[in-house]
Amino acid sequence: MVRLIVAAGGEGDAVAGAMLDAALYGGERPAVILTYAWDRPRLGPVPGPRGADDFTGLRPLTPRVFALPAGAETVPPAVSTLPRLARALPQTLALIDPRHGARGVARQIDELVRLLAPESIDLLNVGGGVLARGGESGLRLPLAGALALAACGRAGARVRLLIAGPGLDGELPAGELRGLLGRNVLTLAAEHVQPVADVLEWHPDEAAAMLAACARDVRGLCEAREAGPPVPLTDEGPTVHEVPLPDALGRSRLARALASTTTLAEAEQLCRDICGCSEIDRERGRALRLSDRPGRGLDPDTALARVAAYEHLARGRGISHTTFRRLGDALGLSGAAHEDLRALLIAARPEQCEPPPLWHIPAAA
Repeated sequence: MVRLIVAAGGEGDAVAGAMLDAALYGGERPAVILTYAWDRPRLGPVPGPRGADDFTGLRPLTPRVFALPAGAETVPPAVSTLPRLARALPQTLALIDPRHGARGVARQIDELVRLLAPESIDLLNVGGGVLARGGESGLRLPLAGALALAACGRAGARVRLLIAGPGLDGELPAGELRGLLGRNVLTLAAEHVQPVADVLEWHPDEAAAMLAACARDVRGLCEAREAGPPVPLTDEGPTVHEVPLPDALGRSRLARALASTTTLAEAEQLCRDICGCSEIDRERGRALRLSDRPGRGLDPDTALARVAAYEHLARGRGISHTTFRRLGDALGLSGAAHEDLRALLIAARPEQCEPPPLWHIPAAA
């Protein structure tokens, strides 16, 4: 029998799902991973999650669920890393379509359960942001996870909630999560990262990057997206814990409110009401700012000098690692320039990429 993994936060949780599949189940029969296609605006001009209409070449699994085979592509102007991810992973990636709210996603899960008769269903979230009540100051991406949690609560089958890498998403501190976590299901190690090693060379998700780094015994303090608080890379980083789904639903005001939603617009408004903002609002604003930013090539000498200046200041903050996304944002880059910077740094200073996908900031000589 196949296993079903629901990636609560999108593509990064899908990458973590591939690690989980290898670690827990050995990958003998690769799982089906149900995931959003929800990239951030720097990868394209269209904010929010992608629906089936944003892709060509999808393969229907059920009336409401579509898989991404090797030939799937996005329809411009939409951009998504999911087709490339589907080509790189042995797992079957299926598309969460949130346009019909939590009720619609629950129907997708129920259809997959009837089709697959899965041995287990895991709702996976890297970091633990899905456990937020809704009003936390550090909460930046509440809607995706809460919508997936609400849908799993409505689904007819038993779903197990797994939190990988407590605190690594920068949403809720690991210390705040400790009392909420159940048994330690496993601790990821370097061999569990190996099946996604090539993906980590290019995929932009920061939480998945830090999870993989922790599994490879990287320790320190990592600066990540939007100049948020630095994330400690500790021995807790590679752990995966089970949390009773009713406990998570009991904590999350947003998930409970979303349970009866039938449209994404309705879900987004509830997110604004409860959390003060929807991440799609932030994505709209960021996309607008990026559209006003003139495109420019990357001058290698200038970029390396600016990275050195960033590293000098970061050392003073006690930072030992950063993500490539954070570096690109610090340099004011947009679009393809992020990937150009990544390629430049790996080629110019490979010793600081230890191991991919984080950038190491060595102590001053």
